[in-house]
Amino acid sequence: MTPGNRLDLCAVMPVYNEEEIVAQVAESWLAMLDGLGIGYELVAIVDGATDASEQVLRAVAERHPRLVVDAKPNSGHGPTILRGYRRGVVTAEWVFQTDSDDEMPAASFRELWELRHDMDGVMGIRSGRNQPLGRRVITRAARLTARAAFGCRLADVNCPYRLMRSSALAPLLAPIPDNTFAPNVVLSGMLSRSGARLAQVPVPHHHRSTGVVSILGWRALRAAVRSFGQTLRLSRTRF
Repeated sequence: MTPGNRLDLCAVMPVYNEEEIVAQVAESWLAMLDGLGIGYELVAIVDGATDASEQVLRAVAERHPRLVVDAKPNSGHGPTILRGYRRGVVTAEWVFQTDSDDEMPAASFRELWELRHDMDGVMGIRSGRNQPLGRRVITRAARLTARAAFGCRLADVNCPYRLMRSSALAPLLAPIPDNTFAPNVVLSGMLSRSGARLAQVPVPHHHRSTGVVSILGWRALRAAVRSFGQTLRLSRTRF
């Protein structure tokens, strides 16, 4: 798109095996964004789903042209988010990320959108989140890593509910490898270090009612160690 016809917002939604809930989630976001009266696209990126998630979303897209379905081979949550961000900074003035599991409601977005004017980013804080011990440890480790590596003081550095100004986000994406496991942790740190104006908003978090968490137990611990190493390496990058 040319600068003259950029959208107001590109909302990025990674999808993996959420066929039971993804139509409802997409419909709720489309209705909420339509209500704002803005130019937007909702980009659902299907990351190699082995269920009917892609077919379900394409059926929704037939009724809602603002829904873009982008299906690709499985590469993981982090690379999928980055794919959406790289599209969003080209097509829109603002980029937003949410997940497709309905853990954080579309209705909460309006508050983030209304706070954007004097900000470069409005970041969600998952409120009421009930995590097992292992997940709580990983969440705390991510926060401490971002603080040690970047001086980041955000409360929820990996929250999948974040609105970012494209002009602030675009230069930070360039040095981040496509295979980065937890790009939101890195971007929280980079935004903080860059001097971006950031606000934080509590967003209600509900336990998923369908599907399964894809990374648990030792896999989650190994993923956390991998993310820790990548975050430290990227903290030494100039941007």
